Amino acid sequence: MKIKTKLNIGVGLLFIMIIVLSVVSAWYINQLKRDTNNILAANYNTLEYSRNMLLALEEINSDPLAFGVFEKYLDKQRKNVTEPGEREATEEVVTHFSALKKDIQNVSLKSSVRKDIAELMRLNMTAIQHKSSIADETAKNAITAISIVGTLCFLMAFTLMVNLPSNIADPIRILTSSIRQIANQNYKERVHFKSNSEFGELARSFNTMAEKLHEYSESKLEKILKGKKRIETLIDNMQDPVIGIDENKKVLFVNDEALNITGLKKENFVGKLIQDVAVTNDLVRSIIKDIIHPETTAENEPMKIYADGKESYFEKDVIDINIIPTGEENSQFIGQVIMLHNITPFKELDLAKTNFIGTVSHEFKTPISSIKMGLQLLENDKIGDLNDDQKNLVNGIKDDANRLLKITGELLNIAQLESGSIKLNIKPSEVSKIIEYAVDANRAAAEQKQIRFLINIAPEIQNVLADSEKTAWVLNNLLSNAVRYSYEDSDINIDVKKLDDKIMFSVTDTGQGIEPQYVSKVFDRYFRIPGTKKEGTGLGLSISKEFIESQGGNIFVKSEYGAGSTFSFLLKDN
Repeated sequence: MKIKTKLNIGVGLLFIMIIVLSVVSAWYINQLKRDTNNILAANYNTLEYSRNMLLALEEINSDPLAFGVFEKYLDKQRKNVTEPGEREATEEVVTHFSALKKDIQNVSLKSSVRKDIAELMRLNMTAIQHKSSIADETAKNAITAISIVGTLCFLMAFTLMVNLPSNIADPIRILTSSIRQIANQNYKERVHFKSNSEFGELARSFNTMAEKLHEYSESKLEKILKGKKRIETLIDNMQDPVIGIDENKKVLFVNDEALNITGLKKENFVGKLIQDVAVTNDLVRSIIKDIIHPETTAENEPMKIYADGKESYFEKDVIDINIIPTGEENSQFIGQVIMLHNITPFKELDLAKTNFIGTVSHEFKTPISSIKMGLQLLENDKIGDLNDDQKNLVNGIKDDANRLLKITGELLNIAQLESGSIKLNIKPSEVSKIIEYAVDANRAAAEQKQIRFLINIAPEIQNVLADSEKTAWVLNNLLSNAVRYSYEDSDINIDVKKLDDKIMFSVTDTGQGIEPQYVSKVFDRYFRIPGTKKEGTGLGLSISKEFIESQGGNIFVKSEYGAGSTFSFLLKDN
């Protein structure tokens, strides 16, 4: 329980008991006052009237005014009747006094009046004794009640006096002793209060402070300097450029490789805000672009940087540094490390692979063309007739040669795309001619499976802004795939429509479709759906994607497994 709550409860209860004691005392005092007032106001007055009437009765024979005095106090007594039997005794006085007025010398009447007055006095004296006993009882009750309430107040005050100072003073004493221990560099000292009060929170804060001081004391300056030198040496000897910044974008460290590629000196880099350095250095500006403006989309393309006397390629990696301070639970961001990985050797290997593919593919075309020419001569009747087995063999060789030629063409396209040597001739092109070329190229294969092409071109569409040769190649590849994967005696829909400022080409088949887990991978190079027995290199859709995106468009697929697929691509409207 909080100390403030304890104080509020204790003092509050004591305050309430004091109020109760005051109310009880006031009530009993009021009762005593009422009882004494009854005695004074009624019985005492009757005794006074009776005494005065007796004095007047003694002077009746000698003072003529005595009758008036007697009558005066007798009238007052008649108005002050308060006790049982007092009215009858008063009337007896009135009766005997009236008779005495007529016979003033009658001694027996005087005696009767005296007896009547004595009776009045006796009645009131008895009443006084009774009311006095009531007042005594009230006083006793008052003493008892006030004593009980007073005792409770004393017990509560005594409890507060005994417990409260110790509850406050003991933790302060322990904490003071612990602070002295900390002051004497005993950082292992800890305070343990098993309380949820303010002192418990103070103890936890004190222990956190002591733990941090202990951690600091254990980390000797020499160790810190050695660790700093070790890290700096490690960073400086890294082959990749490394730049470290704090949470305020101030440069903390930079290694020699980073200085080499930026052309800056260390004193012009370290300790400066990196955005200030970027103002005078284009490379630094390019490196920190997505750090200063995180809302911009980061590019996946490697950075081209002139280093080591040649054009080199680097991949950037930004690592956020978060730590959990001692004694705390939440992590804290303290800076970032920018690393540039030199991938030039891999890029050179990739270029060598591309050149090799391009060279080999180009060299393959000549012998494949010779094979096809030889096959045409064999099929010519003028050369000679072939038997059925020979014809089947020639047809098989012809199919393999065509497949090799197609693979060679795709490899050449890939080589051109990777080397960046592909040339685009983007201009207004007739949509109908692009579709006609693709349909004619696949008509023979479609007729063998009794597949029909259903062409639907929106009336307002005539031209599209595109490279007609590359676009026709893409559409041809999509139709070829659709024919290959469609069932016999089915339809393939070719739709061309306008979508905002784009022209969308769509090829829809009713084949098996693509399983959902493979839809996002169909445009990857060399990817083929597992388990398929259809022919293909896995390059056609990848090349199609490159051709369309190089023209500023995009290509995508929608497929329902078991119902077919729709391949679509968007190009700019003319």
